[in-house]
Amino acid sequence: MTDVLNWKPAAAPKAEPIDGRFIRLEKLDPARHGDDLWEALQGPAADPLLWDYLPYGPFAERAAFDRWLEGNAAGRDPLFYTVIDRPSGQAQGILSLMSIVPDHGRIEIGHVAFGAAMQRTPKSTEAVYLLGKAAFELGNRRLEWKCNNANARSRRAAERFGFVFEGVFRKHLVVKDHNRDTAWYSITDDEWPALAAAFERWLSEENQRPQGQVRTLEDCRRGGSA
Repeated sequence: MTDVLNWKPAAAPKAEPIDGRFIRLEKLDPARHGDDLWEALQGPAADPLLWDYLPYGPFAERAAFDRWLEGNAAGRDPLFYTVIDRPSGQAQGILSLMSIVPDHGRIEIGHVAFGAAMQRTPKSTEAVYLLGKAAFELGNRRLEWKCNNANARSRRAAERFGFVFEGVFRKHLVVKDHNRDTAWYSITDDEWPALAAAFERWLSEENQRPQGQVRTLEDCRRGGSA
């Protein structure tokens, strides 16, 4: 058994805006963000695989989508953020802090739904980095990422971001009438400083050039060169 000396519970997140280089995170506001999010997540150019492993969606009607946004916006756990593209001012995705347990310093990034304009761009990586940074600044000891074990895209994303695979909870949930085995990943507070430095190197002007990245995020963690 390991003693945790002088432990103080983490602070609860307050959904204050968070500015990054490529994006801005704002508390989900259906009145301001709804039109853009409908277009990004359900419009003609939306990712057809987006809803496959989420417990809700797709939405055939705007009214149902709006009710879903309003329900998300009203809660504090999950606490939903909208991802705003800084050059255009458009809302292009959402994600949340959830499973918030300040007494034990545990928090999760989840409910990730990024529009096609965010995917495979620095914007999606920066969104996760900014929430991870916020989570540890609140005093958390552990940041979690969970996904359907069959969701190869989410598992690859977790590994790319530097989360450590911890195992699979078999028959964990029933989602949309299907069994969900849940893959668990985490980053701990002692791992975060090195990971944060790698995120910052990857997001920097030196690395993100008009023609694309110079070094991968994995390479930035290793400290190597392109």
